[in-house]
Amino acid sequence: MTFVLTFVIALIIAVIATPLSMKLGRCWGAIDYPGGRRVHKTPIPRIGGIAIYAAFWIAVIIMGIWDRQIWGLFFGSTIIVIVGVVDDIFDLRPMVKLVWQIIAAALLLFFGFSMSQISLPIIGMKLDFASIGLGWLGLVLAVFWIVGLVNTVNISDGLDGLAAGICFEAALLLCWSAIRINEVTEAHLTLALAGAALGFLFFNFHPARVFMGDSGSMFLGYIIGGISIMGLLKTATVLGLVFPLLVLGMPLTDMTFAIIRRKLRGHSIATADRGHLHHRLLDAGFSQPQAVLLLYAMSGCFGMAAVLGALGSWVWAAALLSADFALLVIILMRRTALLSVMSRKHSK
Repeated sequence: MTFVLTFVIALIIAVIATPLSMKLGRCWGAIDYPGGRRVHKTPIPRIGGIAIYAAFWIAVIIMGIWDRQIWGLFFGSTIIVIVGVVDDIFDLRPMVKLVWQIIAAALLLFFGFSMSQISLPIIGMKLDFASIGLGWLGLVLAVFWIVGLVNTVNISDGLDGLAAGICFEAALLLCWSAIRINEVTEAHLTLALAGAALGFLFFNFHPARVFMGDSGSMFLGYIIGGISIMGLLKTATVLGLVFPLLVLGMPLTDMTFAIIRRKLRGHSIATADRGHLHHRLLDAGFSQPQAVLLLYAMSGCFGMAAVLGALGSWVWAAALLSADFALLVIILMRRTALLSVMSRKHSK
């Protein structure tokens, strides 16, 4: 019952706080204007991340979910949100944001966050695990992990409701995994995140009245990264690494292709373009809601593959993952003829 209460508190606070963040956005000049790569038609406030941040932490405080590592998450996520708000108002350079992301991630090391060891499966007469100590490399990996997830979520924030919906799905799946390994604190945290994302989504789904901005997308990625280290990686098995990666498999694939695409063109990996999954779906004729719902479904399939793998159904997990990844590759390789046909069928 307390799990449900955590979710409901975060949901209600987000519903209350989001309209306030919209007023702050207009007051501070944090407005996203149409044009360029943007697909919206009217100016929209873009510091909704403040509402997500407030909903999450107020729910955590009310439920009394606190320890040393959560202090680290609080301080680090506060840095991330402040940097995001400044960027949403003044447009910081990508390298400046990256430096602050690394600082916020490294801060967690002083609060006990690390990937100190990992256990890899050994296949013999029976499945066993061999533990490998990572030492100082575990500290570097932890920072890289969190910064990577921060930018993974950030890059997915391109259509109304996309990033919030994907993170809502991810939080619920991570909650399931946390409960399965009896990590109660992490389960509460993921439910607080799910409630905050869903409450914000009421205002962010198409046609959006507010955007989360970098303050929101970086906060969501930071918290997901931190929670996964706190809880799922305590299993110390390779599955603890694979599960969060699969849960966010869709935006991770998109980010990987974006990096490869930009390097092949001789551009900086921070250079914005219209080659992301959501752009290609729109170019193929999908409406914003259709594209977002399709990407929700694809993200959900990645998450379901992670669940099937955790339950030992590796064949089904591999089959689902292969089909989902194949569809992603089709979209990313610009094979839009098939997608246009699919879009016309959906619109009938």
